[in-house]
Amino acid sequence: MQMGPWQLLLIAVVVLVLFGRGKVSSLMGEVGKGITAFKKGVKDGASEIESAADDTVKADSAKDVTPADKDKV
Repeated sequence: MQMGPWQLLLIAVVVLVLFGRGKVSSLMGEVGKGITAFKKGVKDGASEIESAADDTVKADSAKDVTPADKDKV
């Protein structure tokens, strides 16, 4: 059983009647804020991974500065 446009319209009308226009509007605003925060978090996570990868590349190219064997006891 697939939902058609009439069934979706009926569900939307029932939701509006039960919760009212103001409540549905504020709920959709909160959903929008959540999506925006999620996208920002994904973007920040990707930039952290890239910076960690850059740090790893820099650490791998460091010189070995350990003392020679003559300094050991």
